Amino acid sequence: MDKKENINLALYRLDRAKQENSNAKLLYKEKQYLAANNRAYYSIFYSIRAVLAMERIDFKRHKDVLAYFNQYYVKTEIFPRQLGRKIIVASKVREDSDYDEEYEPSMQTTTIQIETADELIKLVEEYLSKDE
Repeated sequence: MDKKENINLALYRLDRAKQENSNAKLLYKEKQYLAANNRAYYSIFYSIRAVLAMERIDFKRHKDVLAYFNQYYVKTEIFPRQLGRKIIVASKVREDSDYDEEYEPSMQTTTIQIETADELIKLVEEYLSKDE
């Protein structure tokens, strides 16, 4: 695949990230924090996959996508280290929201998830604009 196809795939994935973040915000307004956490996480996940599209790298498992991004983009400080920690937290919150029947996320936790998605989308937009 050529660079233009990689960019198109990255932009498609970033658009999905934005859609999921918008869904998270709508769910948040309805105080549906479990679902909002899920959508915010997927916004983060698709943002990361947008970055990986530039290399045509992808994995079947979420943990592999996150690990690769942290190793090659966060530890190398292409993206801020603090963001890497936020992504790890987002993954844990999403798992708790989806699978722990006793988990009750707070409004504050959900706010942080959505803010992390907002931050990552902005950084990915900046990152991708360097390659256009």
